[in-house]
Amino acid sequence: MKTRRRSSRIRPLLLALFGGVAPLVAGFLLAMPSAQAASLAEVTSFGNNPGNLRMYEYVPASAGAHPPVLVAVHYCTGTGPGFYSGTEFASLADQYGFIVVYPDANVSGQCFDVSSPQALKHDGGSDPTSIASMVSYEVQRRGADADRVFVAGASSGAMTTNVLLGDYPDVFKAGAAFMGVPFGCFATTDGSGWNSACANGQISKTPQQWGDLARAAYPGYSGPRPRMQLWHGTTDTTLNYNNFGEEIKQWTNVLGVSQTPVRTDSPQSGWTRTRYGADTTQAPVEAISVAGVGHSLPASGMTAKAIAFFGLDQRTPPTTPPTTPPTTPPTTPPTTPPTTPPTSGACRVVNAVSAWNNGLTDNITFTNTGSSTLNGWTLTFTLRPGQTITSGWSATFTPTSGAVTARNVSYNGTLAPGAGASIGFQATHTGDTGVPTDFKLNGAACQAG
Repeated sequence: MKTRRRSSRIRPLLLALFGGVAPLVAGFLLAMPSAQAASLAEVTSFGNNPGNLRMYEYVPASAGAHPPVLVAVHYCTGTGPGFYSGTEFASLADQYGFIVVYPDANVSGQCFDVSSPQALKHDGGSDPTSIASMVSYEVQRRGADADRVFVAGASSGAMTTNVLLGDYPDVFKAGAAFMGVPFGCFATTDGSGWNSACANGQISKTPQQWGDLARAAYPGYSGPRPRMQLWHGTTDTTLNYNNFGEEIKQWTNVLGVSQTPVRTDSPQSGWTRTRYGADTTQAPVEAISVAGVGHSLPASGMTAKAIAFFGLDQRTPPTTPPTTPPTTPPTTPPTTPPTTPPTSGACRVVNAVSAWNNGLTDNITFTNTGSSTLNGWTLTFTLRPGQTITSGWSATFTPTSGAVTARNVSYNGTLAPGAGASIGFQATHTGDTGVPTDFKLNGAACQAG
């Protein structure tokens, strides 16, 4: 496609700037297992491919019937096979049973298009559209779980991660960008594919302006927005560290959470982590600044943190029911009134609300305290007056106000006795930021705490 071809003047610059990532990523080879349970395979026909990309997939032997999908996007000068062999994504896929898709830029310089007008538009007809086709292939041909699709990338791949979350919020549930720039920051119209002002950290916008850029990629879309994890080294001179703060502005605005972090900590020496919207592993936005490090991420162990942010660090529960079904269907009410108060029912629930001026998030953890396995569940509760759900995760929520029913999604529908699940939602409010009331799991009242 002509809009993504790099001029002869730009290609050497891209090679010089991004080629430095390769030695660091190659260092991962020392940590990789000596043998894989599966092998990388190229898919030569995966559907609409306007970017003329190549597609590689890694399907581990541990993948279940409906595995999640992670798209792992390489840096400039890299390749799909190189990113496979030089990062930890495949070994983590072996451990947790998800498919990894490795797009390959397949042009001189091996950079992805993150700058053309076509790239910054839903179904615009460039590299992002090709990657969306790869995901569709996995869902249609491999039976992958369309509700658990994620993307992570380094450098050019991190910029692509930002672009994909803007272009396809209906496809991707979360992203992890290692050394990227905000959606739209690299935009050009001259076909060069290079934006020096953005690369040098000279473009600054308000959170609203950044958010509007991302939302404009898919006009009319009103569904939930994917969560974002951001990583950047403080001494990065290739994609200046200032871009890290601009990304935070953009994605907190897109997700409707405060720019003031709910938690700041240092999970590892040299790391400063901030969480926005909720203090959980799967917060709406999480940002990790790495002191004294240049354009050389991810380092060993960082990809595992991304996998945890996605929620891929737990295997998909089995989809088949147990051989002995519960003696009483979970949704069947008792034939006689309970002898204990409703607060000592068949579940226990804990809320963690984080609120700001006109919004909040509520992370709900509940446990099946009954004696039977639940194969499919509903958690009902009543929102406070003035609260309206705008998006949610790990469950479907209907309606968006008043008495709400949260239903399991494909990967968390089985709850054995003593097992639990974590779900959550984001909502607007008119002043009352209290927790919901009247929790019931499959009709049985829940005990708080």
